[in-house]
Amino acid sequence: MNPRLDAWIDALAARHLANLTRPELTRALRALSSCYVERRGRLGEGAALEGAGKRAAFALFYGPLHFITIGEILRGLGWHERAVPLIHDLGCGTGVGGAAWALAAGEGARVEGVDRSAWAAGEANWNYRQLGIRGRARTGDLVLDFPRGGRSAVVLAYAVNELPDARRSQLLDTIAAGTGPLLIVEPIARRDRSWWPAWASRLEAAGVTEQEWRFAATLPPLVREIARGAGLDPRELTARTLARF
Repeated sequence: MNPRLDAWIDALAARHLANLTRPELTRALRALSSCYVERRGRLGEGAALEGAGKRAAFALFYGPLHFITIGEILRGLGWHERAVPLIHDLGCGTGVGGAAWALAAGEGARVEGVDRSAWAAGEANWNYRQLGIRGRARTGDLVLDFPRGGRSAVVLAYAVNELPDARRSQLLDTIAAGTGPLLIVEPIARRDRSWWPAWASRLEAAGVTEQEWRFAATLPPLVREIARGAGLDPRELTARTLARF
């Protein structure tokens, strides 16, 4: 049991189910899951955050799922024993990538989140407060706002695949020129990710290593209940990463 995680899940439920019934959440999660699996082309248009139902499903299901997955990855990398003073969470969504890293890094880590969605940035700020993290998220552009120079850490969690090809190429050039701690996380499925091998190959010269991860899915009861109601059964958490410290 993780009291901080449990308290956060309870707060998420109170926040997002206040004006939404469980059946409405279930329908929204089904639609959101379909968007990720079958209509990924619309993600770049903001389809994942259309309407209160999808936003609630994103925050209450995918947020905790990604938070737990990234926490496991950080422990697997051994980065939970390494201090980082500042984490830039680019394409932060609801802030869970930077939050997971800040908590894994221990006291003192601060998060700066950037997302194009004002709703997501607001949700990230709320999550930082709930989790007791020093952080601030704002609207912005993850390519233009990539930090230049310095040794601050950068996390790009489930964000690179949603970029248009030209902007993804621009981001790769910027990352390849950097030297600081870096964590890129994407789903393990290779569908619609033809760009990944080229990224892994080019960034290897910049000290970045590629790995795939599989963890038993030990989810909070409410998250598992929501998943099953929508016909999902995440028994295993999977991801692949490009990482450098």
